[in-house]
Amino acid sequence: MTTAVLPQAYERLHHAGPEWGENVLTNHGPMAVEVLVRRGHAARVTGWLDRYVGRLDELPAARAAVTDLNWREALGDERRIGDWTAYLTREVTEQPWRDVLGRWWPRLLPGIVAGTTHGVIRVGHAVRALLAGDESGPVLVELAHGLAFWAARFRSVPGGATPGGRMSASAALAAVPNLDVPHGSVAERLGRLPDLAGWTSGVAALRAPTGPEDARAILADLVTAATLRYLRHGHGSPVLLVHTATAPNAVLHTLPALPPTLWSASLAAAWSASAAVSSAYGARQAADPAELPAPTGGPDAVTDLLDWAVGHGDEHVIKFADTAADVYQRTGDPEALAAALRAGQLIR
Repeated sequence: MTTAVLPQAYERLHHAGPEWGENVLTNHGPMAVEVLVRRGHAARVTGWLDRYVGRLDELPAARAAVTDLNWREALGDERRIGDWTAYLTREVTEQPWRDVLGRWWPRLLPGIVAGTTHGVIRVGHAVRALLAGDESGPVLVELAHGLAFWAARFRSVPGGATPGGRMSASAALAAVPNLDVPHGSVAERLGRLPDLAGWTSGVAALRAPTGPEDARAILADLVTAATLRYLRHGHGSPVLLVHTATAPNAVLHTLPALPPTLWSASLAAAWSASAAVSSAYGARQAADPAELPAPTGGPDAVTDLLDWAVGHGDEHVIKFADTAADVYQRTGDPEALAAALRAGQLIR
């Protein structure tokens, strides 16, 4: 992160909005380039961006100013993404970024599924760059863009609950019920969750943390559980189910920049989002084992995985490989790497 590659990449991307196209797809450029730089592929950033930026739409113009007094009125209004970006850019350039993050994080947590969790994921990647020591102007502005996207697309998880049970993250994620009618838009599917038998109780079944450090441990376990589950169940929706792991991982990477008093609430929000996407899109039946890539490990396993992901080129595969590498480095479980390879099989 000591080179100018990442700030320059962000500068190339900040003309664009957080979404693009008639189908309202997410701009993954800022997230992917952070992974490329962090994982030792800075030399590949320019070429990757050359192929990516042409699809993006311009950032919408500001309409009316968001202020300290009226921000609640603008929350969740995607038409005001330009207003939010201007407001939060002023915030991060005039105040310490940790203060801005600490103020907005609890305000935005209840809307964590904003942009199908891409708001919090983009913030997490920006915070990871800042924590690595790059506090240059473009990186600060990237934090503002991530927070603005989250605010403009603010959406809560319907029928959620605070963890208060006894289940581990792995057991709780496996026990979350699936929608009986697995079709419709993200908003439509999430809207049906409160009527799904066992949904609210299933979210509440995750064990409650005993304190901040325990919340961080459970959150790490959730990232692991979601990554490993993707290996056998990711075929239900290969792209969307990536976010059951990458969203809580973004929260996990952000915790060191937040007061510990916010860690339990961060776990609860990340868990509800991961559970919601899993319930709405997860496959009921596990994949045929013969279809799955074989787990591999070893001292060069992470390097090989990231080399492969960058060669694959898809932004979701790159981000998921990054999360899978985190899980492997933390647990030593080679199935985490196999899960990333599975994503590459499923996402063309």
